[in-house]
Amino acid sequence: MHQSIINLTTINKEINNKISEIDSDKKKINIIAVSKTFKIIDIEPMIKFGHTHFGENKVQEALDKWSDIKIYNKNIKLHLIGRLQTNKVKFVLPLFDYIHSLDSLKLAEKISNEQLKKNFRPKIFVQVNIDNEIQKSGIEVKNLEAFLKSCKENCDLDILGLMCIPPVDKNPGIYFKEMNLLNKKFGFNDLSMGMSNDFISAIDNGATYIRVGSKIFGARTT
Repeated sequence: MHQSIINLTTINKEINNKISEIDSDKKKINIIAVSKTFKIIDIEPMIKFGHTHFGENKVQEALDKWSDIKIYNKNIKLHLIGRLQTNKVKFVLPLFDYIHSLDSLKLAEKISNEQLKKNFRPKIFVQVNIDNEIQKSGIEVKNLEAFLKSCKENCDLDILGLMCIPPVDKNPGIYFKEMNLLNKKFGFNDLSMGMSNDFISAIDNGATYIRVGSKIFGARTT
């Protein structure tokens, strides 16, 4: 068995143990295997194993890597987990099924217009700048309600929930808890947060989509 599949199996066991502790309804956790920088030869064992959710952060890399694969693998769901520039939206649809980085009304309007042209409606998470970090994208908490209201009134988007990446030098659990409260406040059922080093804490605080790369594929060399 390929090492990535062994790793994925171990992660699933960890998740199931955590869910058994916190959720009697056994909510579904979607593991996004972050395949950015990895070649198809590294990803193919996961596809053959039946894993369906994969994440990329660069549009051109994803186009080169996934365009042909998705033609023959209709069950694959591709997630854009990196920042999306408005001039790249036309290339993103319909390749990506999910966008985890909606961070401006301008981008929301661009996606809304493009999905009409392509007759394809991606599922979307709104990125929240949970600690108001200057170097990070995302909607600040104080502006979130107004932003969601504008999206609802002006853009026909399929917004599943919120997404955040906590500060690297602080306890992520504090931010995951705040995100869970925000997600519930606005009536969302899905929440995108948690990576290889903190996904258990994220699940403990309501995450339904987690992004796991190195813990599945190993350390990146590029």
